[in-house]
Parts: sequence; C-alpha cells; structure tokens
Amino acid sequence: MTFGIAILRAVVGGLFIGHGTQKLKGWFGGYGIEGTGGWMESIGLYPGKHHATAGGLAETAGGALLIAGLATPAASAAITGSMTVATLKVHGPNGVWGQNNGYELPLVMTVAAFAITASGPGSFSLDRREWGTAWALAALGAGIAGGYAAVKYGEGNAPADAPGATEEAT
Repeated sequence: MTFGIAILRAVVGGLFIGHGTQKLKGWFGGYGIEGTGGWMESIGLYPGKHHATAGGLAETAGGALLIAGLATPAASAAITGSMTVATLKVHGPNGVWGQNNGYELPLVMTVAAFAITASGPGSFSLDRREWGTAWALAALGAGIAGGYAAVKYGEGNAPADAPGATEEAT
C-alpha cells in the first residue's frame, strides 16, 4: 500500500503542479496570470489576477507538498480549496459527469487528497506521518471553507458594471 500511495501522490501532485503553473507561468498550454485573470473575471471572481495567483499558488504548492509527502494536510487543504472554487464557479451547475463539464474530476481529486491524508503519505515521504481521519476531515473542512471564502471575496469585489453584478456585490 505504501508504494500505491506514493504513486497516487506523484500523479495527483504532479497534475496539480502542472495545473498551477498553467495559471502562474502559462506553461503546458496555460494562459499565465494575465489570461487566467481575465478568465477568472469572466466567471465572476474579482480581481482576476488575485484569483489566478492564489489558485496557481495553491495548486502548485499543494501539488509539490503532496509529491514530497510533506505537510500532507496542508497540501490536501490547498487542493480541496482549489477544487471547491472550480466546483462552485464552473462545474457544479453541470451535474456530476465530466462529459457535461460536471464536477466529477474535482470530486475525484478532492477525495484522493482526503484519502492520502487519512491513510498517511507512506514511508516514501518526507514526513512519514500517519495523519489519520481527524486530520483529513480538518483539511477537507479548511479547504471547503477557504474555497467558499475565495468565491465570496471574488464575487463581492465585482465592479458595478460587471456582467451579472448585483447590488449586494457592489
């Protein structure tokens, strides 16, 4: 099982590093801070550059920590927060399934981060600690709360002339 967890950490963590550096640097076909920031604003997250930077850092750092097996609950919380934002702002209204742009993949990534934290990162890790279910639940809660707060912050900073802006958001 230890080797299996190491492989899971490497794949999930590596994908998050790639996803984060798409936002931060434009690597792997991404759009960088400017392009991602514009897209963030198009889905109602203002200021877009702040959200692109925060999302990119959470994904890159969370992925790196996950690969290293270091501070696993913090990695899990960062990944969960990013996936919470993705679900609330993009995938949630489309239902579960990926072919409909649903929340299937964000849910799988969140569950993988939870499972890695609950079971511990294994002996092929820097901290080699078995965190357990309580830590996994705490990371899950922190990630969901952080993602929800990021969405509310972004919606609350919408300019009055933004598409879909309400009086509450201005």
